[in-house]
Formats: sequence, C-alpha cells, structure tokens
Amino acid sequence: MPSPRAPRLADPRLRQRIIAAGLLLVLLVFAARLVMIQAVNAQAIAETALSERLVTKEITVPRADIVDRDGVVLATSVQRYNVGVNQQKIKDFTRTEDGVVVASGPVGAAEILAPILDMDPDELGAKMVGDSTFSYLVKDISPETWDLIAAEKVLGIEPELVEKRIYPNGTLAGNVVGFMGGAAEGSGTVGLTGVEAAYEDVLEGTPGEITYERDSTGAYLIPTGVQEEIEAIPGDDVVLTIDRDIQWYAQQRAQEAISETGASQATVVVQDTETGEILALVDSDSVDPNDPSASDSDDRGARSVSTVFEPGSTAKVITMAAAIEEGVATPLTHFTAPYKYTTENDQTFTDSHEHDKEKLTLSGILATSSNTGTVQVGELMSSETRWKYLKKFGFGETTGVGLYGESAGILADWDQWDGRQKWTTTFGQGLAVTALQTSQVFSIIANEGLKVQPSVVKGYQDEDGTFTARESEEPKRVISKSTATQVLTMLEDVTQDGGTGVLARIDGYRVAGKTGTAQAAGADGRLTSIVASFVGIAPADDPRIVVSVILRDPKTEIWGGTTAAPVFKDVATFALQSLRVPPSTSEPTLYPTTWK
Repeated sequence: MPSPRAPRLADPRLRQRIIAAGLLLVLLVFAARLVMIQAVNAQAIAETALSERLVTKEITVPRADIVDRDGVVLATSVQRYNVGVNQQKIKDFTRTEDGVVVASGPVGAAEILAPILDMDPDELGAKMVGDSTFSYLVKDISPETWDLIAAEKVLGIEPELVEKRIYPNGTLAGNVVGFMGGAAEGSGTVGLTGVEAAYEDVLEGTPGEITYERDSTGAYLIPTGVQEEIEAIPGDDVVLTIDRDIQWYAQQRAQEAISETGASQATVVVQDTETGEILALVDSDSVDPNDPSASDSDDRGARSVSTVFEPGSTAKVITMAAAIEEGVATPLTHFTAPYKYTTENDQTFTDSHEHDKEKLTLSGILATSSNTGTVQVGELMSSETRWKYLKKFGFGETTGVGLYGESAGILADWDQWDGRQKWTTTFGQGLAVTALQTSQVFSIIANEGLKVQPSVVKGYQDEDGTFTARESEEPKRVISKSTATQVLTMLEDVTQDGGTGVLARIDGYRVAGKTGTAQAAGADGRLTSIVASFVGIAPADDPRIVVSVILRDPKTEIWGGTTAAPVFKDVATFALQSLRVPPSTSEPTLYPTTWK
C-alpha cells in the first residue's frame, strides 16, 4: 500500500492570506507598542531619557581674602592642579613626526613630561604603568606648569583643579589670621583657628550649580540642549584692623624680649583707644599658617585672647577707679601703708619690698603699687560693690573681639569669695583675665570712662569693592569722665621718679601706665609661675593708643617695671611714629604721692 502523505495547502492564495495575516498581526503589535511609547508613555520615557543625558555640577568660588587695614593680603586662595594618569589610555599613546613614531606608551609619555615636572623619567614612567583609570602623578603644580603639560596633548594625562590657601606674610599675624584644615563633609577644608574659623561663612560664599545636556557618549555638551545655571555667590574679603607694620615690629620686639629676659612667652597688644580697634595682637612664636604642624599646639592659636592669668597690680586701676567713682576717696586721700597689714578677718598681706610705714595718698598707693595700701582702699567698699566694678570693666566676660576661642576669664561671684580672695581681688589676684581684657581696662580709662568693644575685624568687602563695617556694640559708660581723668593722671605718677614704671617713659610723649607682677599656675597646677606686665597709655595728654606687654616667667627679673616696661617703650614709640601722632605739648599736673 502506498504510504500516507502529509497534508498540504493546495491553494497558494490561502498561504498568502495566512502570511499576510501574520504580518498584519506583527504590524499591529508594533503599532500598539508605538502608540504606547509615543502617546501613552511618551512623557515619562522622554523624561527618563533626558535625565540620563543631564549632568549637574557644582560651581565653586575661591575663598575670599583676609587683608590688613590697608588692604595688604594676609590670606588668599590660588588655583593649583593635581595631575593624574589613566593607565589604560596611556598604553595607546603615540606621537609621530613625518609619519615616524617617536614616542609611545608610558615610556614615551614619561620622556616628554619629565623635563616639565622636573622628575626622573624612569620614576615618572613607573607611575604610568597599571590598569587604574586615574592615578596621581604629581600634586600642587601651578596653572602655568599645567599649561605646558596640556600643550603636549598626551593621551591619558588628566588634570584635577584644586584650591590652595596661602599666607604670603608667613608668621605675621598668624595667630590672628588662623589656618585651614580638616574635611568639610568631603568638600575641602575649613578654618580651624583665628579669623579663618570665626568668619568661615563670610569667606566661603555660596556654591552654585550648572545643569547641561550631553550626548550619548557623555563627552560633548549638546548646544541646543537643556542648560540651567544657578550662579555661585562669592564670599567677602575680611578686612582686619591689624596694621601690618605695627604688628611686624611688635612681633620682632616680643621675640627679642624672650631672648633678653628668658621669658617662656610674650604677648603684646596695641589698641586704638577711641575705636577699640586692635592694631597689633602678638603672641610669641606665632604660627606660620602655611605650615601649622611646625608649631607646637600651644602656639597655633591666639593666647592673647584664650589664655588666662592673674593680672596682679595692673588690676589695681579698677580698685582706684571704684573708690573715686563711689566717692569714698580722692587721689589726695591720705593712707598709712605699712609693709605688713592685717584685715579685720585676720588676713595678712605684705608689699613686694620690706619698708617702714609710708604716708601715701591714693595716687601714691598706685604709683608705688602698695598692696597693703590697696587693701585699705578696698575696705572702704563692700565686696559686692568692688565685684560690680570688675564686671563693668569687662572681667568675667568675653570682649567680642571677633576671634575663635576667646576666653571670658575667671571671676567668681562676690558671695563665693573666701576670706582671703575678698581682699586679693583688690590687687589683681584670685581672678584671671586675658591679655586683651587687661588692655581693655586701660582703654576705658584712656577713653574717658567709655568701654568700646575691641575688634580685630574692621569690616567686609565684596567683589565689587563695596565695604560694610562690622557691627559692634554701642559704647558703654563704665565710670564718669571725671573719674577716668583723675585715674589717668594718677597713672602718670607711675612713670615719674619714684614710681614703678620709670623705664616706660618715651622721649617727647607723656606716658601713663601701670606695672604688674603676679603669681600664676605652673604646669603642676601650683603657683610656681610668674607673670610680669606693663600696660600703658600714650600720649597721656591726648590718648591715642594702649599698649599691653605680658611676659611669662622672665628669668632675669620678675618685675614688670624692669622686664615689660622697656618693651612697652619700644613698641609704643614705633606705633606712635607709624600713626604720626604728634608729641605732647604740655607738662603734666600731677598729684602728690605722699603726705606729711
């Protein structure tokens, strides 16, 4: 029997219909899909595609400058480049001349770039070998050097633009300017000390951003594509009150004082009496912000506003001012000052040198720096009253000078004073202050009883040159003009023959001031350290500046009148000449220091 055959479509037209129906079905599927893409899901798909082509990058601006009062740059930002290599791409690098390959791969690239980077070709070439897509070759090169590298057009050599903070004047005012360091959430560095830290927001500005559309390769911007930009807002330059020349001289003189006296530290403050502006704020061994790690940690900030000490006899000024203001004494009031004096609560105090009983006026007590006399003046007032004057003169609170890490000092409430502290506070012990707080006391006397907020920042200047003054507190009256004038005259007695500040005299200028010598806590926490000081006002007949000199642990002598006063004389002389302050034209009318 014949085998059965498979069925087949005998009609060709039927086969054509089936094929046509199949094709139609496929077309309908594609059409439906096209409708879904172009009509139903068109917006979502377009948005997804656009988002894949869009790139958003942050726009940064260089950190603004810090300048002195005359616009001299103390801190600025410059562009630098780090140079890296794509080790995979550089394998394909070739350079031809007249159709001949003259350099290729890492070895050839190294031969070309080594002279520019002043590197050994073999060492440079070794850094180019590997499979990394980015490996550093060199860091911190100038834009000019990068331009030379870029001109060679070496495949795989890639730049990384970075910002570097530099300090053109090195250690000059380094304690005030501060320095940078530390990560700011991965975005660079931030100010760690000084003005760099205190005015971070002012200097840094606000970043912007740019969003643009790139092609499918990711390499090119699409000119007609989306482009949106939020402009970056530059920071403002911070203008300091510091006078570069006075700061420089005071720093040099402070270092000389350490050599001359064997002191471990020296601090100098020069302040404009009327404005409160700090013309110089000096801490010996000041940090170089370009290399802060080279300094001891204790020398990296501004000890002048952060380190406290017992001021000693310079604080007697407050006791005298309080007595006059309260009406319990005048500069001519008579006192008998023995070498040793015991209070009603059996606390005994002595003067610095043994002597017979002395008949001193109030002015004489200040001129000779008598502790026993000062305690007697304190007995004329309550502890609460004397505490209030210490507070009014600024002890126990920050000055608001505008520096990071300022200390308020230490001043216990009067009702917490023990039986001895009740009296030691009359002559500057049993409390602690900063060098700037000490300077502020004399600035109040020089400024006719008004306390003007001290400042190291004059204001801010934007990129258009518009200057905005820093806001400061309104001046506050601490004592009357009459009391301030009387105390100022008493302070002139200190620099006359028989006073403790003779070595502070300046030829041609009348000088008022006060010496100080106080015990201070040493490294062991005990009173094994000495602080010697002199704070002066010049010219005394028309005050322009206050200069404070603080020496820690002088070895030649411990007295402020012999160690600190000569430094005051030199710094004040330089400052008066720099500021072109005319010499005094009158002779002082002084109070008698003794009575019969």
